[in-house]
Amino acid sequence: MSYTLFTSESVAAGHPDKMADAISDAILDAILEQDPTARTGLETIVGANRVGLFGEIKTTAKIDFKDITSQTIKRLGYINSEWNFSDKSPIDVYIHQQSPEISIGVDNDGAGDQGMMFGYACTETEELMPLPITLAHALTKQLDQKREDGTIKWLRPDGKSQVTIRYHKDKPISVEKVVMAVAHQEKVKESEVRRVIKNKIIDPVLEKYGYSVETRQVVINGTGLWHIPGPDTDAGLTGRKIVVDTYGGYARVGGGAFSGKDPSKVDRSGAYAARYIAKNIVASGLADRCEVALAYVIGQAQPQMKAFDTFDTENKVNQKEISDYIDKLLDTSVNGILKGLNLRRPIYSRTSAYGHFGKKNLPWEKIIKKN
Repeated sequence: MSYTLFTSESVAAGHPDKMADAISDAILDAILEQDPTARTGLETIVGANRVGLFGEIKTTAKIDFKDITSQTIKRLGYINSEWNFSDKSPIDVYIHQQSPEISIGVDNDGAGDQGMMFGYACTETEELMPLPITLAHALTKQLDQKREDGTIKWLRPDGKSQVTIRYHKDKPISVEKVVMAVAHQEKVKESEVRRVIKNKIIDPVLEKYGYSVETRQVVINGTGLWHIPGPDTDAGLTGRKIVVDTYGGYARVGGGAFSGKDPSKVDRSGAYAARYIAKNIVASGLADRCEVALAYVIGQAQPQMKAFDTFDTENKVNQKEISDYIDKLLDTSVNGILKGLNLRRPIYSRTSAYGHFGKKNLPWEKIIKKN
């Protein structure tokens, strides 16, 4: 890394793009619960008082697309029709059967599409994630929690965070700037919004990670006001927050998004496998930073590329030793990833907000003790 300052952002679970991800993954989980071998490529669009479901599936599962969608919207806090979007908004379903030209490749344990994926890990945080994205996610999660538990009653279900970290010799040393955008009721004053968000959201989160930030380095609602949350303000699409979903721009990003895709889609499972490998390399002490790259071809089982970079941070080992460790850690064929990480199960709604990596109790986050 050569930057002195680095910035990452996150968005709240009620952000329109994240709402679209949540709907796509809720439908996926409902399908996988009945049919673990289902194939799905589900896309959701949310706009002013309208939801559209698109994509393709191959499954024996019988589910109610509209009910799952409305229940997800309700869970995310959109129950007020005055915002021109709610759990009562019209839902259009345009989901069709999977193309047989795609299906035939997956039937033979091949990849569901071509593409490249990256996984990353580093020692900056306990989660073995970069600090900027870790703090950004923690802020949006705290924002949602304080709204949901009623601690901050005037919050509405949408928001963003952005954190800038100062580095010295590739090590984080301070929080340079925090930016937050929060939707709120009309009756609350700007000064109250700034005071409460700083005291109840920003300060507790930074303190947990051993950092602080001065008030003059904080920006809350840059235009001063934000009253109407969600799709009436900005439409949302599945997969549009791929950088938020991964490493906040700190590491490279693959060619495809995640949500709504069953694990035969290597855009998703390959990215999880790459993170699993990178995380275990760092967790085992082989290196302080690691990026793993994979690439696949539709219909073929084995990766066309399997590579890694430890950025000259390896600890008393050579590249051959790390390569041998990777080979023992996980079979990176498509079927090897599905079985090795046990991905054919309804676990994907957990990934819809606050990133896909750095969370506990997800199979690609498991640390294997090195022999």
